[in-house]
Amino acid sequence: MRARVSWTLVLAAYLAFPSFQRERVEEMGYGQIFRIKRMRVDPALTQALRSRWDAEASAFAFPWGHMIPSLEDVSRITWLRVYGRAVSGYTYPCYHDLAERLLDLLVERRSSLVPRVALQESLGLFEAGKNAGESEDEYLARLARVSQRELASEPGPQADLDLRRFLVLFLGRLLFATRGDAVHCRFLPLLEDLGEVGGYARGAAFLAHQFDGLSASERQTSTSGFYPFLQVWAYLHLQFLRRGDLTRSGLVPIACRWDSRRDTRHLVDQLERLQEVIDSYPYLDVVWQPYLGEGDEGQPWLVQARPYFGRSVWLHSLNLVLPLNLFLTQRSMGLRQSVVEFPVRDRFHRPGRSFRGLHDTTDWRERAREPIENWERKGKGVR
Repeated sequence: MRARVSWTLVLAAYLAFPSFQRERVEEMGYGQIFRIKRMRVDPALTQALRSRWDAEASAFAFPWGHMIPSLEDVSRITWLRVYGRAVSGYTYPCYHDLAERLLDLLVERRSSLVPRVALQESLGLFEAGKNAGESEDEYLARLARVSQRELASEPGPQADLDLRRFLVLFLGRLLFATRGDAVHCRFLPLLEDLGEVGGYARGAAFLAHQFDGLSASERQTSTSGFYPFLQVWAYLHLQFLRRGDLTRSGLVPIACRWDSRRDTRHLVDQLERLQEVIDSYPYLDVVWQPYLGEGDEGQPWLVQARPYFGRSVWLHSLNLVLPLNLFLTQRSMGLRQSVVEFPVRDRFHRPGRSFRGLHDTTDWRERAREPIENWERKGKGVR
């Protein structure tokens, strides 16, 4: 529920902006994400996916093999830019001076967090609570009206201040959300020059953040960040789960087309049923190419990024550097024989993890020519 409320608050501030500010957000590459319908949260699906996450391999371990969200998934589903400058740089133990200069907000000494309430109020979001009997649309419209009174109506220093505050709220409470109430300042140094914001590969950083959240403590059942991404990813690739409804066709980003299916059963019952379905469905029911027929219009970075869609790469998000192990998925599923392999450290062999430890990619092209049947005879292929 907190993720849905954060989405409503960020969307209200975006709608309250005058047209020139919304145009700046569009130029930065974030405009399309605000066209996504406020999707219903599906905690059962999130927990089912999270329980399948293999932190050692940084991929989902399903009975049929490994699967992992890709850069193309991020671009198609969210419309975030996946090609550009790496979101890399320093993180600081204290952002007091930088927050005071760029946000005109108080951050405690030796702290990296902006108080959420103070940040919301700086954007005019004073009464963030929903009134009794108020519909979602009425709630959103009221927040936008109140916020509009506090925002600059003309370009200038105050408008730049409003935009940075909005971006910190958007990045810290929605796109790169973390557990807890405060908003982290780690992206603030990259917002000093607003003209450079649109050149960063935020989609790649977003994917790194998703992987980091999935690899957090096993006691956590939810994930942080922009929750519609993983839900729509499952709707597209694991359609046999029947958790999503395709309510609109032809819209972009693809997340605009989907909504989560309402399920009135108890969460425990939903989760048990999902696990049973995942365990019993065959390999052929997985959708491997959900974007056939989709064009590249409006996403020039797709052409630039396409050479990286089929490769194992490193994803950067400031102090996070995490692997996108597409080769592991491809070999695990028998789709290709190019792979970055990982050792098995536990006492049992999960499907798709029966490879010897290897992190040298110099000779994979030779091994790729070997027929899949040979790997299966040797006990190294998909069961």
